[in-house]
Amino acid sequence: MEKQKFDYFIKTEKNNWEVIIGLEVHAQVISESKLFSGSSTKFGAKPNTQVSLVDSAFPGMLPVINQYCIEQAVKTGLGLNAKINLLSIFDRKNYFYADLPAGYQISQYKNPIVGEGSLTLDMPYGSKKVGIERLHLEQDAGKSIHDLSPDNTFVDLNRSGVALMEIVSKPDLRSPDEVNAYVKKLRSIMRYLKTCDGNMQEGSLRADVNVSVRKKGDKSFGTRCEIKNVNSIKFMEMAIDSEAKRQVELLESGKKIDQETRLFDTKKNETRSMRSKEEAHDYRYFPDPDLLPLKIEQNFIDNLKKKLPELPDEKKDRFIKKFKLTSYEANLLVSEVNISKYFEEVIKNSDIKLAKNWITGDLFAVLNEKNLDIKDSPVTPKNLSSLINAISSGEISGKIAKKVFEIMVETGDEPNKIIKEKKLKQQSDPKELEKIVSKVLKDNSDKVLQYKSGKEKLYGFFVGEAMKLSGGKANPKLLNDILKEKLRK
Repeated sequence: MEKQKFDYFIKTEKNNWEVIIGLEVHAQVISESKLFSGSSTKFGAKPNTQVSLVDSAFPGMLPVINQYCIEQAVKTGLGLNAKINLLSIFDRKNYFYADLPAGYQISQYKNPIVGEGSLTLDMPYGSKKVGIERLHLEQDAGKSIHDLSPDNTFVDLNRSGVALMEIVSKPDLRSPDEVNAYVKKLRSIMRYLKTCDGNMQEGSLRADVNVSVRKKGDKSFGTRCEIKNVNSIKFMEMAIDSEAKRQVELLESGKKIDQETRLFDTKKNETRSMRSKEEAHDYRYFPDPDLLPLKIEQNFIDNLKKKLPELPDEKKDRFIKKFKLTSYEANLLVSEVNISKYFEEVIKNSDIKLAKNWITGDLFAVLNEKNLDIKDSPVTPKNLSSLINAISSGEISGKIAKKVFEIMVETGDEPNKIIKEKKLKQQSDPKELEKIVSKVLKDNSDKVLQYKSGKEKLYGFFVGEAMKLSGGKANPKLLNDILKEKLRK
């Protein structure tokens, strides 16, 4: 049965409004030095300690292209199934910011390094392909700091000149949910490729969100507004919802939408005007006279392609075929490169089904609660594998395993040590279990008669009493076998 597509429409008394969304994602390239200088890109350094004469735009300073940043952009393009352009040009994009020392940004305009591509989203209603318009390289601006003084703005140029990949989607996104899935998928691909760490809290991934609305069934696009520099997926979703409703309200009251750049106020949950939206000609783009056109050999691209790691979509297909996972389970386990590594490490020596259940259930719950990445998990892959093996061998029951897991989370100890010290080993001696069952039946002889006369629901009572008597350590399967045998007599 075909899954019903979810439509995100803003419904009013007059109309159904469709929301059209395009993203310009700014992804900081993983590189030790900047795009056109040798300055460090390390995060968290003291202000203005990682700034060369090139970054601060001293007269006569010439930019020199960082080849590694070119490689990183090409790898990302290949990961997005995109066309790599053999000829690209760096342009000067002219505008004034206090933290842009040169008065222009070196970027790419008509001839980007990467052309059209696509990525596939796994949505509840099925897969959706989102087009990529382009990926171009550019240098980041510095950072203006407004909250250190009531009278002054401070400028930190550490970020100035850091390599950014601007990844521009086609206007194919139709809801905040799709935006959520798109950004997560894009970030996941770049983390697999090690081209961007995707740490939004550090500013290495942020987005400009373009939003417009149109009546359901219309083919032409409405006037779009750009929401600048949104630095979390949650805020992107909130900003889209708020801006779309604002535009619908204006149109239904007979007003028009002004094309403009807006900012999202996270406290008020609303967008506000920043400036009128610039067109390309406002930036007076022209080829940077200090940088020759960038020519890439096909051989260079082919060699990089051979070295690409297994990416999320390929890994998902392999997990489904090799490990018999559902599409949903595979999606969870390939969503981040560290999760897939953890899973494959655990299943080297333990049951796949149990590993999948423990990772996506108990472990994910702990990581979410403690706000931890799986690479910082208090339970190592080796220790989780040992816990699963203790369940599989019958050494402990699933219920006892939950207790052991809780202790593992708090202490980091390996499970066998905990089982031994806490005396949690499952009771699997048939003779001992027979004694326990016999005592339960003897102490509850009236209920045994009721059970044999047809009250079969009492079976659960006997199991519970026997487990209680064993301190919860009885082997459930063995206990049930013995109990059934005794009750048959």
